Amino acid sequence: MLESATPVTPVTFPPAFLWGAATSAYQIEGAVREDGRTPSIWDTFSHTPGKTAGGDTGDIAVDHYHRYRDDVALMKELGLGAYRFSVSWPRVQPTGRGPAVQRGLDFYRRLVDELLAAGIKPAVTLYHWDLPQELEDAGGWPERETAYRFAEYAQIVGEALGDRVEQWITLNEPWCAAFLGYASGVHAPGRTDPAAALRAAHHLNLAHGLGTVALRSVMPARNSVAISLNTSVVRPLSQTPADLAAARKIDDLSGGIFHGPILHGAYPQTLLEATASVTDWSYVQDGDLGQIRQPIDAICLNYYTPTVVSAADADSRAPRADGHGESAHSPWPAADDVAFHQPPGERTEMGWSVDPTGLHELIMRYHREAPGVPLYISENGAAYDDKPGADGTVHDPERVAYLDGHLRAVRRAIADGADVRGYYLWSLLDNFEWAYGYEKRFGAVYVDYASQQRTPKSSALWYGRAARTGTLPAVESAE
Repeated sequence: MLESATPVTPVTFPPAFLWGAATSAYQIEGAVREDGRTPSIWDTFSHTPGKTAGGDTGDIAVDHYHRYRDDVALMKELGLGAYRFSVSWPRVQPTGRGPAVQRGLDFYRRLVDELLAAGIKPAVTLYHWDLPQELEDAGGWPERETAYRFAEYAQIVGEALGDRVEQWITLNEPWCAAFLGYASGVHAPGRTDPAAALRAAHHLNLAHGLGTVALRSVMPARNSVAISLNTSVVRPLSQTPADLAAARKIDDLSGGIFHGPILHGAYPQTLLEATASVTDWSYVQDGDLGQIRQPIDAICLNYYTPTVVSAADADSRAPRADGHGESAHSPWPAADDVAFHQPPGERTEMGWSVDPTGLHELIMRYHREAPGVPLYISENGAAYDDKPGADGTVHDPERVAYLDGHLRAVRRAIADGADVRGYYLWSLLDNFEWAYGYEKRFGAVYVDYASQQRTPKSSALWYGRAARTGTLPAVESAE
């Protein structure tokens, strides 16, 4: 339930709180064959018939590669203080090996300079799912070598931008990269091998550790290195032992598999036992867990909706309602005994329930999991069926209410003692939404894909006012 939009006391955030928006390279840049860039796994996947809605690709996307100056000017006009973007690995290091292509790095140098000139803090994500295709051809994330290639790439980008960018994120949502990419196959590279997905998860963890060391070897000590996790907020359908066990299994597979080694230097024993039928974990080599558990400067959290599970009915043939796309193959290895349930109430265009309490719960979990480590919300937002009105304006009151409710949850967490230092709305622009193509609009800024015209929605104006004042406006105040 959303709280009242008109509280007696205004909801005000700490003065240093960062108000930002986020994007990723393949979703917005386009220019996939320019300046030395070679295909990523998402180029290959999106050009494979039947893999994306309408056969859509990121070939042009929203043409940010050529329109970045206008997009930065728009961010400045809205009053944003920070911008989280990702670097396209195959634009910088086309084969995933060897020297950088300076033309590719120059784009990001120009973008960072433009942001800084506009008074907007850049935050760089090194990996938002666009693995160079040549590395996938060599085995991809299930292969250990890919982690070492990532560290080399991290060092290249750190050397190029580390003098001007202070906030760094190694990986975005490694859960999606491992389990949607290699288990259910609804994301690139589209493989359906649960054992490979678990290997991929470990090598993504290793990449984070190696990449963190590589970044710190070439950057000023003031810079912050973090990772963006989309740990599920898992809720059992009931308090029966069977449902509680189901929730523990999914919690291990979505969160413990990453924050276990990253924060605590160990995989949960319950995870190892639950997945023993799929893998023996022999690819975890001596020294790996120490390498993964690097001191971390911040934890970034992505949240959209909670997950409700129970023990599966042996006779049930219902589709898996986990919100992660349709596939005959599960993204949850060794969890066929778990059923997923759609919570009641309001939903977004993705079919995801609107529940800000889950964001508060997630923040407080990591406040306890990693005491003393600053937190950022690196993604939060919603897709709605946005359309321009007769006057050309785009009103999206549902998104305004969504943002208001979730930002209130962030503020409650701060009041409860959590050190949350910033919030990045997903997304700045309507864009290529992975397997959903251009059907789902998450942007605060409407994009007419034919003309590439940008139109700030009501939510962008509302959020911009919040960013400028540090106080949540009334939800009807979007002009």
